[in-house]
Amino acid sequence: MTSASSSRADPAVTANDPSPDDEIMAAARVAFMDEALDMLRLLEQGLLRMEQAPRDHDALHGAFRAAHTLKGAAGMLGLDAVVRQTHALESTLDALREGELVLTDETMAELLHGSDELAQQVSALGQPVRRATASAPVAPVTPPAPVADLERHWHLCLRMGEDALRHGLDPLSFIRYLDTLGRVQSVRTSHDRLTPLQALDPEGCWLDFEIDLVTTAPREAIADVFGFLQDDCELALEPMPDPAPALLPVTEPTPEPIAETATPTEEVRFIRVRADKLDRLVDLIGELVTAESGARSAAREARSPRCIEASERVHDLVQSARDGALGLRMVPIGQTFSRFQRVVRDLGKSLGKDIALQVLGGDTELDRVMVEALADPLMHLVRNSLDHGLESAEERLAHGKPARGQLRLEATQEAGNVIIEVADDGRGLDRDRILAKAVRCGLVAPDATPDDDQVHELLFEPGFSTAEQVTDLSGRGVGMDVVRRQVESLRGQITLSSTRGQGTTVRIRLPLTLAIIDGFLTRVAEVGYVLPLDIVAECIETPAHLRTGHSASSGCFDLRGQVLPYLDLRACFGHGGERPARQSLVVVRGVTGRIGLLVDRLLGEHQTVIKPLGPLFRHLPCIAGSTILGHGEVALILDVGALTRLCIDSVRQRPVFASEPS
Repeated sequence: MTSASSSRADPAVTANDPSPDDEIMAAARVAFMDEALDMLRLLEQGLLRMEQAPRDHDALHGAFRAAHTLKGAAGMLGLDAVVRQTHALESTLDALREGELVLTDETMAELLHGSDELAQQVSALGQPVRRATASAPVAPVTPPAPVADLERHWHLCLRMGEDALRHGLDPLSFIRYLDTLGRVQSVRTSHDRLTPLQALDPEGCWLDFEIDLVTTAPREAIADVFGFLQDDCELALEPMPDPAPALLPVTEPTPEPIAETATPTEEVRFIRVRADKLDRLVDLIGELVTAESGARSAAREARSPRCIEASERVHDLVQSARDGALGLRMVPIGQTFSRFQRVVRDLGKSLGKDIALQVLGGDTELDRVMVEALADPLMHLVRNSLDHGLESAEERLAHGKPARGQLRLEATQEAGNVIIEVADDGRGLDRDRILAKAVRCGLVAPDATPDDDQVHELLFEPGFSTAEQVTDLSGRGVGMDVVRRQVESLRGQITLSSTRGQGTTVRIRLPLTLAIIDGFLTRVAEVGYVLPLDIVAECIETPAHLRTGHSASSGCFDLRGQVLPYLDLRACFGHGGERPARQSLVVVRGVTGRIGLLVDRLLGEHQTVIKPLGPLFRHLPCIAGSTILGHGEVALILDVGALTRLCIDSVRQRPVFASEPS
């Protein structure tokens, strides 16, 4: 077929020759998707809060506002299916607000299922909705029976801003949408602000509107229709005492600006920027840091006071630009934590367990890339706690515990790191059971007496599990090696602690960003090695017994009355050649304590732009990445978590990974 209609439906034709209206609608849909994701998140959060605290009116109003705002946005784009679904949700929520409906388990299930279907509809528009759990096909929410509410007459005075049309806002679409709330009886335009034709700006908006509306909707629902116009209009909304004829003269009241809290996302003003643009900016800042480092080195070599002074000034500005660019990618981790409210609720019910989720430190910020990468490890840890860690209500009561189990997600900032804890008050780890399984697997000698930390480390061995039967949520330990690898790929460290009968805590320590860090540069032989500056505790002169006749790659020595394990990086990484007469020991803070790293030279602080290793080198142990120094030399970034484990294992006389190069 070659009809005009089929040509318009051809994606190739449309893509090659888009009309201005198509471009406007495409941009509007992109904006709608961003707004819809936020509203869906707020809607689900509100519903879950309602389930935990049925008398929390703020949660109910928040869920209603989210559904209403989403309906308004969908209505302006003609997304009828989304409008119908949100209207059903809104009707149920409104009945709950008015006391015409009581919140029961069945009603909550319908609301959550309706929210899931709404998420699927939005996802089908072209952009996947990020969900903590996959939603099965569900039926839409059935709204409550109509209630004979009293209709009220309202008069609206809408004064548009001059730039409204330039911002892509069509006043008539908002006015037409009022018909979904009731009946628009009349619309009158006012042209008092029109200027003579010669001085008229054709792109400006010069018309004001007076509208008579009959509706059962409350005042806030009417005002919410114009929430998107907050910065581009003034709205005066007054009830009328009696039904008014269509052309009733109106005395214009003093315009009142729409409240700044019309919708939750309008509480903070922001600009949406594409993530790839931010990533590109950070990459450019990284290149600038490297170039600036080279310029500083050149200025020092030239020994020109003016050049040195200028380079120091540039250095300060580059640091400020670096901090600002990295700050743009920082997002609150609470957005990730909030996804687990639904996971805990659904899995708790499927397991027959009563579990409360406590979220702390949700405003702690972390690099967006890291927040996204954390979703899977956190999901695994949460599921482990729900399935294996927390007991049933009957078991808890039998052991003198409250029937409801507690799961805690907490984030705190510590120096240049973020600490994330996943903790439960469940049954804790069974040391004897873990140790017995390790002996059967040949991981531990039958006569060994490892301490608790060593026993807990066994859970991170590949394939290690103490689960009696395999399920979708099998016991603690399955996949923990994968969790560790994922955390360490983010330059993080993970540890586990547990008390029998009291619970288990998994602690993840992460840097704030993966892009640029403050590093501490050292040298071994002719290779530069970088440590994160925030974990460097001190640098000391090498003890005498290590300077003479030393050949071991690891060991321990007494540092001010405390035993300090150490690694000789020259021996561990297989560097040949003669050892220098003087070496230094860098004491670093690991998750399980301090260790010393023996190096040849200390080169001081260094702004480090982190570069990933190539495919041929990613298997190298104890190396987290690379960086380019100012004069073009490549330095390696050390993985302190892996080095700490290597040091401890070496001291316990387990094999050292390194060997002399062939």
